[in-house]
Amino acid sequence: MNLGFLPEDILSAIKNVNINYLSEIRLRQGQPVIIEYGGEYKYICGGGVTDKRNAAIVCSDTAATLFSAMGGCVYNYAEQLKDGFITVEGGVRIGVAGEYVTENGAIKTIKNAHSLNIRIPHDVKGCSEFVYDRLFGTKLCSVLLYSVPGYGKTTMLRDIVRKISSSYKVNILVLDVRNEISGGANGYNLGENVDVVLSCDKLISVKSAIRAMKPQIIVTDELYGENDMEAMRFAADCGIYTIASSHICNKSLLKKMPFLYYVHLTGINCLPEIYDKDFNIICDSGAYDLCRSVAVGGKEEKNVGIQRTLRI
Repeated sequence: MNLGFLPEDILSAIKNVNINYLSEIRLRQGQPVIIEYGGEYKYICGGGVTDKRNAAIVCSDTAATLFSAMGGCVYNYAEQLKDGFITVEGGVRIGVAGEYVTENGAIKTIKNAHSLNIRIPHDVKGCSEFVYDRLFGTKLCSVLLYSVPGYGKTTMLRDIVRKISSSYKVNILVLDVRNEISGGANGYNLGENVDVVLSCDKLISVKSAIRAMKPQIIVTDELYGENDMEAMRFAADCGIYTIASSHICNKSLLKKMPFLYYVHLTGINCLPEIYDKDFNIICDSGAYDLCRSVAVGGKEEKNVGIQRTLRI
């Protein structure tokens, strides 16, 4: 994961925190830098995490940070900016708030960025074990993961892809609209049976990729809108299993989607709720220990679940 686009003072401070606990970096013009750390929002200072506002680093130029993240080439990210964010190397997503320029009822671009939400991806191997064992242990099926933002849907999708790739000899197509599942060209190892398509239109891409790549499974994230739903229905009509995620939590809307099972992620390190296609519950929620041992500072720590390396 490369965060080298950050200002030097912020980057230096990030080196003094445990990257395994870091989920977000919030940059707001002229305001203290805030990070989501271990599920709580904290300030960050030169020495790392702090609760003292007057010790926190103050963000001086959000626009320059965004320009640096884009490698100085805004044109390459023009289409992504229309959705209010960009995704850079390693699947790092940067949400952008500023002056939204609209045209014909749609966002054309964003100018004068004054707030950035930098979301830090994590590769939690084994995080899908509970879901995988119950839904994919003996067969393949179509599954939708759903929850509010920030509960690890993309992380779990990535782990499911990896597990299916190692267990079943099938062709898996990852339709990676935001470059987050795969992490880009030098991103995550998803397995030897996986093909990745990068695109912003799911329906067009699904129709083309089915003909071109002959997948038995299509995996994608963040379904929303009739175009996305039609893409999933098209795949299902072609006899292809679909595994996806969505922020939609309205069960009446979810029931209309072509999935056999629905997995509700209820929180980080919590047992998901699993439903059948009629929303009869199969597994209840509750505490679920996702403890993994990771090396941090030369010693092992528990209850982290991930191991990441920060590159500059």
